[in-house]
Amino acid sequence: MGFKCGIVGLPNVGKSTLFNALTQTAAAEAANYPFCTIEPNVGEVGVPDERLDELARIAGSKQIIPTRLTFVDIAGLVRGASKGEGLGNQFLGHIREVDAVAYVLRCFEDGDIVHVAGKIDPLADAEVVETELMLSDMESLEKRKHAADKKARGGDKEAKVQLVLIDKALALLTEGKPARHVELTPEEVPAFRALQLLTSKPVLYVCNVDEGSAANGNAFTAKVEEFAKAEGAGCVIISAKIEAELSGLDDDERKAFLAEMGLEEPGLNRLIREGYKLLGLVTYFTVGPKEARAWTITDGTKGPKAAGVIHTDFEKGFIRAETIAYEDYIAFKGEVGCKDAGKMRLEGKEYVVKDGDVMHFRFAGG
Repeated sequence: MGFKCGIVGLPNVGKSTLFNALTQTAAAEAANYPFCTIEPNVGEVGVPDERLDELARIAGSKQIIPTRLTFVDIAGLVRGASKGEGLGNQFLGHIREVDAVAYVLRCFEDGDIVHVAGKIDPLADAEVVETELMLSDMESLEKRKHAADKKARGGDKEAKVQLVLIDKALALLTEGKPARHVELTPEEVPAFRALQLLTSKPVLYVCNVDEGSAANGNAFTAKVEEFAKAEGAGCVIISAKIEAELSGLDDDERKAFLAEMGLEEPGLNRLIREGYKLLGLVTYFTVGPKEARAWTITDGTKGPKAAGVIHTDFEKGFIRAETIAYEDYIAFKGEVGCKDAGKMRLEGKEYVVKDGDVMHFRFAGG
């Protein structure tokens, strides 16, 4: 698994064009009019990681299996969506399951593409989207509060905890602040996540720019970057037009085109990296002659839980993990070289898996 990212934004910001390019599909119809995406589209992409290719080359792996990133493209929101305007809030439920929400913001001028508000102002656009999500959260919490209150009065302990969290979130939302700013104790986090509030998700601002601004941004993106930093949110600059061009090119053509545009890598790579950073995710690898595979875990995950990402039996029966740092695997040209050089370590249940670790799990029954 990688992570699941919801894509939201106003109509005509380039959201569906970006979705198409990122997933290299034509699943979302991109057109110059509002609501062209009439149902949520889901696309998966392999997470690019040069380390995986290098490990596979050394091990002679027949197959390379990257970790996956899932994009959920939601129809363009407009002011009043939470009250049924435009396509209404029928799509908002589809982003309750995601790990993070990408707000696609229009940071380009183009007289041929209308803007629903009549002017280009990415921070105002972000506010409209966030307000609609907050209103939807408030409506959801108000509905739940009555049921939780009734259960709490009957002595239900879980309902009492839930009621406290509902009140905390409603107080903040009423002040016009998103639920992700609710102050929680470590014990409250799981129950709060279970509320699946739209504005409790980490946010990544995606600045969609013209081709000339893809490398260094522009005045619009500078404002968004400053705002994102103050919010503790992620921010990435992408040109949906460039990504659309790249999606139809082979590797050599892609490299030449990127160089021509003054870019070192596709926007997808930057978006994924920013998403991983925002969510505190790291990657470990399993490598052998059959396959080289990447696995995504949360930073700070210990050996047994990391093994459980592969299979629950691995976690239940975890004994130890044969572990090699990526740099050592490359330097000593594989597992045998690392063993001979004393670079393979046997790690137990308390070991915190590091980004880039090459691991082989030993478990009871395996």
